[in-house]
Amino acid sequence: MSKLRRVLAVAGALLLAPAAGAQTLIYCYEASPETFLPMQALGQSTFDVTVQMFNSLVEMERGSTKVIPALAESWSVSADGKTYDFKLRRGVKFHSNADFKPSREMNADDVVYTFKRMSDPNHPYAKVGGRGYGLYVGLGVDKLITAVDKVDDLTVRFTLSEPRTAFMHLMTINVFGVNSAEYHEKMLAVGKQDNPATNPIGTGPFEFVGYQKDATIRMRNFREHWARSVPGMEDRTAKVDNLVFSIVTDPTVRYQKTLAGECHIMRFPNPADMAAIKASNQLKTTIIPGLDYGFLGYNVQKKPFDDKRVRQALSLAINKKAIRDLIFLDGMFGEPMGGAVPPGLLGYDDSIKPYPEDIERAKKLLVEAGFSNGFKTTMWAMPVVRAYMPNARRTAELMQADLKRIGVEIEIVTVEWAEYLRRSQQGEHEIVILGWNYAYADAGQILELGWSCEGARNGLNRSRWCNEEFDRAINRARVIADEKEREQLYRQAQRVFYEEAPALLIAYASKVGIARNEVENFKLVPAGPQPLYGVGVRR
Repeated sequence: MSKLRRVLAVAGALLLAPAAGAQTLIYCYEASPETFLPMQALGQSTFDVTVQMFNSLVEMERGSTKVIPALAESWSVSADGKTYDFKLRRGVKFHSNADFKPSREMNADDVVYTFKRMSDPNHPYAKVGGRGYGLYVGLGVDKLITAVDKVDDLTVRFTLSEPRTAFMHLMTINVFGVNSAEYHEKMLAVGKQDNPATNPIGTGPFEFVGYQKDATIRMRNFREHWARSVPGMEDRTAKVDNLVFSIVTDPTVRYQKTLAGECHIMRFPNPADMAAIKASNQLKTTIIPGLDYGFLGYNVQKKPFDDKRVRQALSLAINKKAIRDLIFLDGMFGEPMGGAVPPGLLGYDDSIKPYPEDIERAKKLLVEAGFSNGFKTTMWAMPVVRAYMPNARRTAELMQADLKRIGVEIEIVTVEWAEYLRRSQQGEHEIVILGWNYAYADAGQILELGWSCEGARNGLNRSRWCNEEFDRAINRARVIADEKEREQLYRQAQRVFYEEAPALLIAYASKVGIARNEVENFKLVPAGPQPLYGVGVRR
């Protein structure tokens, strides 16, 4: 055994040693959270944390995309599809902390308060946290939901501006995790209004204990979680006493820690480590088709990327097979993509093929655009590993070499992850490597969030691309129930996207999870954040 392995094994044994018989699940996690308040979060890493502590009205079944009851035990929809009444579950308790002990159970006031904070610019908390409500706006919820009203203590009514086919799937996302109105109001009264974002209170199966910046997040089993008393909901409850997120940005170090027993679960492995991971008799590897994808976004608000010939030229010059083979491990981690809707979702179109590698055509397009001698630009490369992008730096280097063949000189830029997200949303980049995670299983989510004109205005569309034909198609698709018509509209939108080339779509990603043998009932999810409730550790 190497010296490093011995050190890790000793450290792991000390860390995992049970305290008075307590069971601890340790998850090797790749990035620090932006916030602990889901309504202000943007990144998947943050939702992986908040989903353990906050419940929404409805959620997805763990390991699938089926919508199931959560804080709402039932719901009804009006004939015109514009009014939803949610019947809330009785007896749901909030967490507590040193500053707050709840005096009542969760009720309609908390649901109304949660949505009002996001929707009302005059709300006393509207600007607290300084992060805004990016997904609430980016997903168009600010325009979709016109009112959230209390019918009685256990009934909430949502009124929509238009029928929305995927509304129930939309409501599963953790952005809508219900907050305690009482906690917010008390913290405001005592001048601690930042507490909900740094010391969160939710209704989830785990409650917050503490955060050591860039090191660990600690939670404990919430013994009064509502699902414990609901038949058939055992899978929604915490199965361990303590949950620890160990923040380890390097994927190889995450693997070493997991192998040594210092962590129980990790995701986003380094492709170079996969042969050793799969050969280990101490680890279990799970790989499932995902709905996420990576992209190379061209900022069309900056020259020369306002010219689609330039965008097409860059997309044609990049060797997609090399990226598939080297970055996505011969397709194990993902396959090159053509259309903007991944397989498994309504609207997927396998007739739209990935951009071919065509250097001569790329050079010709640059000449037509007035760049016969090429140009210089910058490419931002993510500092973290994601399913949709296992190694952004290496990907950028491959692209850098490819683009040099057509006279385009690339400088690679990397900044800290939270800054990367913030600054790219503000449009500071020229070219950016990023990707999209599906929070729920509907094609419209990313088409609207990531590539619409509204997305260009709020910055979530990193290409800042706005096309009226594309928008008409996706806006029509979201309000009609006929699946064949929706499918055709989504395909129409993708053909526009392909021709306009606001981004090179890199790969449909697989999801990979690594767990030690003693971990029980770990299930990777195809969409949304990764829950760790329902997961046990065999003694």
